[in-house]
Amino acid sequence: MKIVLAYSGGLDTSVLLAWLKETYEAEIIAFCANIGQEEELHGLNAKAKRTGAGKVYIDDLQEEFARDFIFPMMRAGAIYEGQYFLGTSIARPLIAKRMVEIARKEKAQALAHGATGKGNDQVRFELTAAALEPDVEVIAPWRDERFRQQFPGRLEMIRYCEEKGIPVQASAQKPYSMDRNLLHISYEAGMLEDPWFDAFAPSNKKMFTLSVAPEDAPNRPEYVTLEFRKGNCVAVNGKKLSPLGVMKALNKLGGKHGVGRVDMVENRFVGMKSRGVYETPGGAILHFAHRQMESLTMDREVMHLRDSLIPRYSELVYYGFWFSPERLALQALVEESQKNVSGTVRVKLYKGGIYAAGRKSPFSLYHPDIATMEADPTQAYNQDDATGFIRLNGLRLKVAAKVGKKRTRA
Repeated sequence: MKIVLAYSGGLDTSVLLAWLKETYEAEIIAFCANIGQEEELHGLNAKAKRTGAGKVYIDDLQEEFARDFIFPMMRAGAIYEGQYFLGTSIARPLIAKRMVEIARKEKAQALAHGATGKGNDQVRFELTAAALEPDVEVIAPWRDERFRQQFPGRLEMIRYCEEKGIPVQASAQKPYSMDRNLLHISYEAGMLEDPWFDAFAPSNKKMFTLSVAPEDAPNRPEYVTLEFRKGNCVAVNGKKLSPLGVMKALNKLGGKHGVGRVDMVENRFVGMKSRGVYETPGGAILHFAHRQMESLTMDREVMHLRDSLIPRYSELVYYGFWFSPERLALQALVEESQKNVSGTVRVKLYKGGIYAAGRKSPFSLYHPDIATMEADPTQAYNQDDATGFIRLNGLRLKVAAKVGKKRTRA
């Protein structure tokens, strides 16, 4: 039997690698995806093989992540429950997709992951596998009673590594957990499980990685221009960039000014509420600027139709249905809506805030001569027409009011 394991080299996945090999008498193929987490990958190949892996794949997927996952989601304006930029959610289908590809290449019978049985990631990994390779088996050790009995806590995992000679750096447990990629860093668990705990208090500044605290940001604002073509940002401050280059540039700029921090209590797909704290500096700028470009170039009814679908689209990403037919259908509508979303947006970054500072486009639907409060030289709008417009729209309200009066008298 061959098993492809999502592997990071940390304590959990090191234990998983050895346990899976021993329990299933299988060859373990370890896979680590570089999606911008900037963790130390040096020596990971040798470490995995020393732990028992038969083969190791370490793939740089950053460009694909930005181009084929982050950017399509940004074109859709997706944001979960009005706050979360879906940084972890959008990374999982890419990782699982690559695991499926490796499984096909290596003729492996199963995939394995270390996602907890209480979280969303298990669903995202396994729904992706179901959509792309329905016959592959998925092994989730944290949902296996044998695994949980053997490893009820971190101490037992450290002892297991010592007994097996597995090279891991055993250290005291952090008061929170974190997950990093090109789009964001998430923080949860530990002291963050108390929703009254102030994650942005000065005493907690050391937790954050991508951004400075807004109060510590520069005292002068910085202006940034983003050029869009069909809904995609293609240049920052006049410099043409790939999607990966855009994300790196905006992360640096946003982090410098403390933008993109979110603290929220969200609804997990499995039914419980959880508290998460996020840093999404580049994603916050891109999301905001894209909306500004749409405001100038997108038809009203198209915008309102697309906007009505944002909660649904965001749920599909959050729940793990990236490769579902309904998400692909929604994406087709999104792409049609973006055909004229081209031009330049200027934003001001200051002390954690993102502010619109200008928009221009050859496809602008805004005409000052029509919108002006002064006399309209084009005579495109006759104010007298508003009388009938209001009368017709008010008809049902008048009828309802009269019916209501009759009921009150009765």
